[in-house]
Amino acid sequence: MAHDEGHVRRVVRMAKFIAEKEGGDIEIVLKSAELHDVARSAENHALESAKVAEKLLREQGYSESFIQAVKHAIEAHSFSAKVTPKTLEAKILSDADKLDAIGAIGVARAFMFSGERQRSLEETLRHFEEKLLKLKDFLYTETAKKIAEKRHEFLQTFYEQIKKELTFEDLQ
Repeated sequence: MAHDEGHVRRVVRMAKFIAEKEGGDIEIVLKSAELHDVARSAENHALESAKVAEKLLREQGYSESFIQAVKHAIEAHSFSAKVTPKTLEAKILSDADKLDAIGAIGVARAFMFSGERQRSLEETLRHFEEKLLKLKDFLYTETAKKIAEKRHEFLQTFYEQIKKELTFEDLQ
């Protein structure tokens, strides 16, 4: 699955890396990354995941300020939710999640997701156009922007090649 435990582990690892480079609160970043997709099946998974995280963290005795920081980061991580990250930690989670959607991993995840949803190849390429190829322009941290350079380049090259093959331009 495109949003499986592997995705969560990669986002946690990337978020920690970015937080260390950018000076973010590691504990907030790690907890928000661990819980960012906990309600992935919901229509608005970011807002629903934030609610679930808030309940879990409250039950576990975390401070209100910590809970609100994690909740905001989760609400703001999603490209589709259109919630602007207001804290460094929210920006870090948003960046880490977006970085997992570009590059070779992003290509693989896009096709896994399309398989799950039974999308055609053409629909998948529209997803590249509407979202994936734009993600690098929505990154916040300098660390993420540097990482995104090569990943975006790979994504762009792949997209251009598959379009050529579909139109038989590669035969010329």
